[in-house]
Amino acid sequence: MDKKADKVQDPGYTIDRTEWAKRSLFDQLGNIGSEVGRTLKMKRRGKDFEPALIRALDLFDATVSGLIATHPHRAKEVLRAKECFLDALYIKDDPSIETYFMQFAIAARINRQV
Repeated sequence: MDKKADKVQDPGYTIDRTEWAKRSLFDQLGNIGSEVGRTLKMKRRGKDFEPALIRALDLFDATVSGLIATHPHRAKEVLRAKECFLDALYIKDDPSIETYFMQFAIAARINRQV
């Protein structure tokens, strides 16, 4: 397999999909939540949110591609969360999407401590 195919690149940003797939789903969604929050925060402040948006979308896509074959029902939920995030970004600012992802960040932290 071509190593470059496993990485999504943006100037100054690269995600290693092989390493990403090794993380727990809680950890993946918690990290996605960080980028979701960062994107919405930048937009609310009137700043350029595109770099954070690109990272968030890349993380969503990496997570879905890892779930598609083994857990399609979970992939569907992640895709729905992505849709809700984009709705919050472009249609109606809804802070509940940040709360949704915060739960995964908390769960990932608890699992690391155990």
